[in-house]
Amino acid sequence: MATLQVFDKPMCCSTGICGPQVDPVLPKFASDLAWLKDQGVAVERYNLAQQPQAFVAHADVTDAIRENHEHALPLVRVDGQIVCKGVYPAREMLAAWCGVSKPLAASGACCGPAGCC
Repeated sequence: MATLQVFDKPMCCSTGICGPQVDPVLPKFASDLAWLKDQGVAVERYNLAQQPQAFVAHADVTDAIRENHEHALPLVRVDGQIVCKGVYPAREMLAAWCGVSKPLAASGACCGPAGCC
């Protein structure tokens, strides 16, 4: 299964979903990452404020930041290849990059043939 790495801009915590002003994109992205983990994808997420060593350890990440400054973040790698810079991708894109079956539609997403959860 794929390994997905997310390199986030500096945030107050590992997900950025705390504090008085939460970017509304962050809770959805955190949910998408949790869904990917449930599908068997290895997800690693690094916060520049708390884990700068992870950024330095990957030359392509430091090169992207050097070239694009803060616009390079968030940066997403899948199996060691940069697949996205500057935006949080949608679940459908994450699934495609990681080789996961297409996610169910948002409405009724928890319901399967045996009924709802």
